[in-house]
Amino acid sequence: MLTATGASAQPAPVGLGTAANFSVLAGSTVTNTGPSFLAQDLGVHPGNTAPGFPPGIVAGEIHLGDAVALQAKNDLTTAYNDAAGRVPFTNLPAELGGSTLTPGVYRIGAAQLTGTLTLNSENNPAAVFIFQIDSTLTTASNSSVVFINGASPCNVYWQVGSSATIGTGTRFVGNILAQTSITMNTGATLQGRALARTGAVTLDTNTINAPVCLQPTGTPTTTPTGTPTGQPTGTPTGTPTGTPTGTPTGTPTGTPTGTPTGQPTGTPTGTPTGTPTGTPTGAPTGTPTGQPTGSPTGGPTGQPTGAPTGSPIPSRTQLPVTGSSGGSALIPVLTGLGTISVATGAALLLAYRRRISES
Repeated sequence: MLTATGASAQPAPVGLGTAANFSVLAGSTVTNTGPSFLAQDLGVHPGNTAPGFPPGIVAGEIHLGDAVALQAKNDLTTAYNDAAGRVPFTNLPAELGGSTLTPGVYRIGAAQLTGTLTLNSENNPAAVFIFQIDSTLTTASNSSVVFINGASPCNVYWQVGSSATIGTGTRFVGNILAQTSITMNTGATLQGRALARTGAVTLDTNTINAPVCLQPTGTPTTTPTGTPTGQPTGTPTGTPTGTPTGTPTGTPTGTPTGTPTGQPTGTPTGTPTGTPTGTPTGAPTGTPTGQPTGSPTGGPTGQPTGAPTGSPIPSRTQLPVTGSSGGSALIPVLTGLGTISVATGAALLLAYRRRISES
């Protein structure tokens, strides 16, 4: 058994960029046989084909020759170069089976895995393992990579100089960054990503699940606690109190009081008083009073004053009469003349009043 301590105890993780969204990424094509399952996206660039889906299932999105696949390929190239250039590193023999390794960077000419490779994180969930493989990576059937002491599959990187072949039934772990191609034989599983820069990715009834990234203890607790407590408390208290109190009080009080009081008082008072007073007083007073009073009184007093003065006087019967009984015959005549004069005065009075009324 080979036990190695990494030359760099705590290397930084390799940033995958948008390539981290893909279970499978290839340069030329992705081919599948059987009911393979990809938990994340599938992408090809510059190729644009992916035969075998279905029966293969992609839980994420499929990007064939589009801008998303191109960006992921560019990010893959950056990650590949980062992993290949990490120093210092520890050299390992080709056979990895039966070894237990601690976090660090390891250099291998051509890697072979037969049996089990154990990765010990030394109780550090953020521990990083980087394998720099000059040429090929091959695993025998039913081989496996296992973790102890809390290692995270998210932080395991296999930088392969040419191609990788994962044997039948192998349970493999980590992000495979291959320069050319990746082949997963029947029934092999991968907790990680199969990312090939220029060649193809070939699948046969495989399952590729997204790697679980463990966080150090205390990190998840700190973030959720601070945000919910501070934000909800400050906002609800200030806003609801100010708005409801000011608006309802001012509007109802001012508007109802001003409008009803001013308008009803001015209009009813002015109109009824002016009209009833002028018309009823003038018309009733002139007609009843003038007509009955004018006939008896006005005749003698007004216009008929000049003419009637001489006429009524002949009613005096005391004037001396010449002749025997002829004077008695003249009395009726004079009386009739007096009556005519009164009638004439009344008529003139009526005419006078009528003229005044019309003017």
